[in-house]
Amino acid sequence: MSLREEWLEDDCPCGSGNLYKECCDIFITGEAIAPTAEALMRSRYSAFVVEDPEYIFETHDPATRHEVDLEEIRAWSENSFWEGLSVVKVEGGGEKDSKGVVEFVAHYTAGEKEQHHHEISTFNKKEDRWYFTDGALVNNTFRRDQPKLGRNDPCSCGSGKKFKKCCGR
Repeated sequence: MSLREEWLEDDCPCGSGNLYKECCDIFITGEAIAPTAEALMRSRYSAFVVEDPEYIFETHDPATRHEVDLEEIRAWSENSFWEGLSVVKVEGGGEKDSKGVVEFVAHYTAGEKEQHHHEISTFNKKEDRWYFTDGALVNNTFRRDQPKLGRNDPCSCGSGKKFKKCCGR
């Protein structure tokens, strides 16, 4: 039994509260077209959950689809345990709009590490079909490989001076 089949009688992984077979599955299988940017974003998340990278690839804007690596999508989908989706904000993207922006957080575990993919996604409608155009990560936290250099520590440039008297000025 495929992951898709396992989800058919369960609540949709997109968090809509509807059954998967009545929600995102109809978009992923091509039975219907996502009517809004948010519906497309939710169905793309569900495609990660049910391991259908082809849907994610096909719903990427045709103008930039060549920049997308299907095998990379497949690996992310298959090597992650998807735990939930939170939609933060939606701007435009309605049935009568041609552009939309959806901010969301996808929660997943990769290996032993919990991850939170916080993104602002842009969608465009072409010939009555929504496509993912671009995404920008939010709150990408910088993590140091080494401890922070204190002002009284020796400067990392090798001058022999204290950091505050050298590069820290």
